[in-house]
Amino acid sequence: MTTMTEASVREFKMPDVGEGLTEAEILKWYVQPGDTVTDGQVVCEVETAKAAVELPIPYDGVVRELRFPEGTTVDVGTAIIAVDIAGGAPAEAPVPAPTEAAVPAPAEQPQAEQPEAEPKPQGRQPVLVGYGVAASSTKRRPRKGPETVSAQAAQAIQGELNGHGPGAAAKVRPLAKPPVRKLAKDLGVDLATVIPSGPDGIITREDVHAAVAPQAPEAPAAPAPVPAAPAAVAASAPVVTFDGARETRIPVKGVRKMTAQAMIGSAFTAPHVTEFVTVDVTRTVKLVEELKQDKEMQGLRVNPLLLIAKALLVAIRRNPDINASWDEANQEIVLKHYVNLGIAAATPRGLIVPNIKDAHTKTLPQLAEALGELVSTAREGKTSPAAMQGGTVTITNVGVFGVDTGTPILNPGESAILAIGAIKLQPWVHKGKVKPRQVTTLALSFDHRLVDGELGSKVLADVAAILEQPKRLITWA
Repeated sequence: MTTMTEASVREFKMPDVGEGLTEAEILKWYVQPGDTVTDGQVVCEVETAKAAVELPIPYDGVVRELRFPEGTTVDVGTAIIAVDIAGGAPAEAPVPAPTEAAVPAPAEQPQAEQPEAEPKPQGRQPVLVGYGVAASSTKRRPRKGPETVSAQAAQAIQGELNGHGPGAAAKVRPLAKPPVRKLAKDLGVDLATVIPSGPDGIITREDVHAAVAPQAPEAPAAPAPVPAAPAAVAASAPVVTFDGARETRIPVKGVRKMTAQAMIGSAFTAPHVTEFVTVDVTRTVKLVEELKQDKEMQGLRVNPLLLIAKALLVAIRRNPDINASWDEANQEIVLKHYVNLGIAAATPRGLIVPNIKDAHTKTLPQLAEALGELVSTAREGKTSPAAMQGGTVTITNVGVFGVDTGTPILNPGESAILAIGAIKLQPWVHKGKVKPRQVTTLALSFDHRLVDGELGSKVLADVAAILEQPKRLITWA
């Protein structure tokens, strides 16, 4: 590691991009030693336990050293990059190639053989949170895991794959789409060692899985042929494999790690009680269709979730004690006079629960707009840490997966969570006759330390009554 003694060198430390976070994983480096950076330019992307965040550098200069490779989890407050603000040449750092290399060039390669680095565009506006595309043309090197082959070996392999000599491999980047690169990263596979099978030499998911699958050892010569087992015996014990591998191990980190810790803490701290109610929501389904034609709702997200969210807000208004939290340190029940409505969202990075701030103050069109923004932002992976903080009550819509309902676990710090089951056409007694009606099952879990059975039952019954007779939204709100 290069020793930084010059007064002009500044070290940028891993910041706490959320309240109380202690670590973050470096996902991508957008710069390399020798690159020129400007104040506000994004230099790397990190993943915290809550979201992915792009980090801008706070000064101008030349990158001297990257302290950690991609894939490393770094404690908050630890220096991750060193920048010479005087603009001097990097110490003991190789000059970067103009294009992204499959593997770094050997440090002892003669300086004359390295082409000049491409100029970097200036004026990059920082994107503090999410997955905004960096405008800088700076390239990054792929991660080297503990099982990555040496630079010379990887160059030789890649050169053979592309029909060139070993020296040409360092200038060729393996072709793969972002999801495939993510898969390779999770499995610890160096794409430079993967044999592509897709068109134009593109690496596919199957290629990555094949690189992970253990190679079958050569069978030793048997002294005598072994009699084949009877067909009935052979067929009774099949060996099933998927993609050629017996199992895949995925590191638990980032959002999934935080979710697991939060759920364990919630389940073993707050005494959960779950109550259920099955309700005829035919009128609610009809109202949804009518609202879709309303000019005030045009272009907004209108679905049963919208009306269920509004029904829960009305129920909380009628039963405000449900909107509270338990303060263990001070032995107090904290009543919240505002509702930050959380909506559980399944994303590729795991389950997150962003919330709509002050949802109790929003009209139906405003609530629809907020729900639409929340869902689209979560699907794009751009949910900010701030959007997932301060929730007071949560809705989880498990019905979208086709299940009737579930027993949801409380989001830490909250006292109630409502699960919505699938809405299905079922036989139902309506006005004394059995008719096909739209029916769903709701489940409300609550913290029994501060919510007793009566209060929890009232809230659940109010939500059900509104969904059965949506006109109560007008009279009760």
